[in-house]
Amino acid sequence: MKAVIIAAGESRRLRPLTDDRPKCTLEINGKPIIQHQLDALRGAGIREISIIKGHMAEKRDAPGTKTYLNEDYRNNNVLVSLFHAKPEFDDELIVSYSDIVYEPWIVEGLVAAEGEFSLVADLAWEAAYEGRTEHPVEQAEKIESRDGIVRRIGKHLKPEDADSEFIGMCKIRRAGLEILTKTFHEVEQRGLDEPFQHAPSLRKAYLTDMFQELVDRGHELRVFPIRGGWVEIDTYQDFERAGGTHG
Repeated sequence: MKAVIIAAGESRRLRPLTDDRPKCTLEINGKPIIQHQLDALRGAGIREISIIKGHMAEKRDAPGTKTYLNEDYRNNNVLVSLFHAKPEFDDELIVSYSDIVYEPWIVEGLVAAEGEFSLVADLAWEAAYEGRTEHPVEQAEKIESRDGIVRRIGKHLKPEDADSEFIGMCKIRRAGLEILTKTFHEVEQRGLDEPFQHAPSLRKAYLTDMFQELVDRGHELRVFPIRGGWVEIDTYQDFERAGGTHG
């Protein structure tokens, strides 16, 4: 099993903290976000870890990892960024956003999860938005599921229609990666700048846009349910609430 961390973005909402460093190098409880992730992944037995870099790539050093460079990070989004690491799609793969800190037990459970696609979903998601004024609940990547299967997913969902939040981590097995790749290239044939799901274009799409496309095509995406055990660092308020320290 391998892991890919998507860490190409500029993190404008955390300025000035990110004026001279990438978000994933900010310290939470005295340790860089990226190190929290590496420790959790390696603790679950995952040794082959790749990081997709872009903005200030030279400052995203993580010994023992492989690097892929998204040079056009200013013009594309998470989905296109992930495909820069396509050579890693030859084994079961855990995909993670670079701005989340999660407990090791989440990774351990995800490794053992069944299904071609397993999306980590926080069932206690609404509590995390209490007092989170700089990142309101409307911005959450919400999930509507039934019997553990994703029906709808994305920021566009109304909070009252959702039962969980996609935390930005998933596991995709080999057959799932083949489906993902085939679907992406089929959609890509229409053009990177053509509208896609709820994104203005494929170029600007999120992972959740592709997940919804897969659901619409009849593929089964399973929810891996959790209740807390993680935090997202998207704003300065998030940084402080999570125990951020200035290094």
